Amino acid sequence: MNKFLTIILTVLSFNVFAAIDIYQFKDAEKQHRFQTLVAELRCPKCQNQNLADSNSEIATDLRMKVYQMLEKDQSDDVIIDYMLERYGEFVLYKPRVSGQTLILWYGPILLLLIGLIIIGLILYNRLKKTSTDKYKINLDQQQQQTLATLLNTNNEKK
Repeated sequence: MNKFLTIILTVLSFNVFAAIDIYQFKDAEKQHRFQTLVAELRCPKCQNQNLADSNSEIATDLRMKVYQMLEKDQSDDVIIDYMLERYGEFVLYKPRVSGQTLILWYGPILLLLIGLIIIGLILYNRLKKTSTDKYKINLDQQQQQTLATLLNTNNEKK
C-alpha cells in the first residue's frame, strides 16, 4: 500500500514541472531583453499580471512570440509595437503619452494643483476674516473721542 501511494504521488508530481517554460538564448543580452519585455507587458487575459507571472495560455503564447521575435533580432520597439497593434495600450503597464492617455499622465498633477489652490484660498479667506474680525471693536461716542485723543497725543510726541 505504501509503495502504491509513493508511485501515485511521484506520477502526479510530474505535472507540477510541466508548466515551466525554458528558453535558450544565444547571449545574455537577449535573455535580459526577454526578461525585461515579459515583465513590462501585461497579460491580456489576467489583466493584473505581466507575461512573466501569468500561467494563462495566451501569456504562454505571447512569451513564445517574444522569444521568436528576439531570435529574429527584432528590436524591443518592434516587439512592443506588435503587441500594441494586436492588444492595444492595455498591454503596457506604462502607457505611452498620447492624446488618449494625457489624462492618465497629467490628471493627478492637475488634481493636486487644483487641491492646493483650493486649500490656499480657504486658508487665505480664513486668515483675512480672522485678521479683520480681530480688530473690530464697537466703541461708543465717548470711547471713540478718548481713542482719538490718545492717538493724536501719541503722534504729536513723535
